[in-house]
Amino acid sequence: MDPVRLSVLDRSRTREGHTHPEALRDTVRLARELERLGYHRVWVSEHHGVPGVAGSAPTVLAAAVAGATRTIRVGTGGVMLPNHRPLVVAEQFGVLESLFPGRIDMGLGRSVGFTDGVRRALGRDKGDAEDFEGQLAELLGWFRGTSPTGVHARPAEGLTVPPFVLAMGEGAGIAARAGLPMVIGDLRNREKMRRGIDHYRDRFRPSAWAPEPYVVISGTIAVAATPEEARRLLIPEAWSMAHSRTHGTFPPLPPAERVEALTMTGKERGFYESGLTGHIAGTEEQVAQELETLLKKTGAQEVLVTTSTYDREALLDSYRRLAAITSG
Repeated sequence: MDPVRLSVLDRSRTREGHTHPEALRDTVRLARELERLGYHRVWVSEHHGVPGVAGSAPTVLAAAVAGATRTIRVGTGGVMLPNHRPLVVAEQFGVLESLFPGRIDMGLGRSVGFTDGVRRALGRDKGDAEDFEGQLAELLGWFRGTSPTGVHARPAEGLTVPPFVLAMGEGAGIAARAGLPMVIGDLRNREKMRRGIDHYRDRFRPSAWAPEPYVVISGTIAVAATPEEARRLLIPEAWSMAHSRTHGTFPPLPPAERVEALTMTGKERGFYESGLTGHIAGTEEQVAQELETLLKKTGAQEVLVTTSTYDREALLDSYRRLAAITSG
C-alpha cells in the first residue's frame, strides 16, 4: 500500500497482575519502540477513576514520553478541556513546547468523566461539555495573547503548539468552525465516520492553525502472522468493554486465554462478540488491503492506532508489522 502517516494513542491500560506504575512505564517503553519503527507521533490519554486505565494526567505523562524519546512527536489524545481552566492547559503545553520544541501536539476532547461520581469529584457535570467551543477559543487565545483579561500565559504566549479536536458527537463541526485538524473514530461505525469527515470538510474555515482540512482516523488495528492470532489481540479489550457494559466498572485487561475459558451470560456474550467486530485485524496482506480501502474512502491524511491488549510483546509485534506494510 502507499505510505501513510502512522501514529499511536496508548491509554496506559492496566493488566491483571500488573500495577498502575507498570502500565505508565510500559507506555514510555512503547514510545521508544514506536520512534525506532518510524511512527509519526505518540499520544497519551486522560481518564479519571477508571480501574483499568493508569493514564490520568496526560501532560505529565507526555513530558515523560518526550523526555525518553528524541524525534517522535508527543501529545495528548486528549486533554479533556471541560475538566480544566484553559489558562492552566495553555501553561502546561507552553512548558512542554518550551522543553521539547517542535515535538508537542495538543489533542483536545470534550468528555467530562466516566461516571457521575467522577464528575462530582472533578467539580463538573455533563453541562460543562456544552461550552467546549468557547473553552477551545479561550485556550487558543492564550497562545495568541488575545485574552481580554489582560493576563498573559507564560510561557505559552507566542508559541505554536498544533491543536487537534477529538471529534466525538458535535466535534466535527467545532473543529471545522475553528479551522483545526480533526481526529475521528471509531472504525466500528465507518459510515458514521465518513459522514463526520464530510461534515468537517464541507464546513472547514481556514485558520492560522490549519490552512486546509486535516483528518486523522483512529481505531483498533491488529496485525499478526495469522488471522486467529490477530483476533486474539482483540479479546482482552473486548471483554473489558463487555464487563463495563454489564457490571458498570471498567476492569484491567485479562489474558486472552482466561477470557476464552469464561462462561458468559447471554448479555455479556453479546457485548463481547460486538467488541470483536468492526476493527481492522488480520495478516499483513489483509490489513494492508482493508486499510488502503478505508484511506481511499475517507481521504484521511493520518491513522491513529488505539489498540490495547494484555500481551505487550504481541502488541509490539503488531506495531512492527503495521509499520512495515505502511512504510511503502
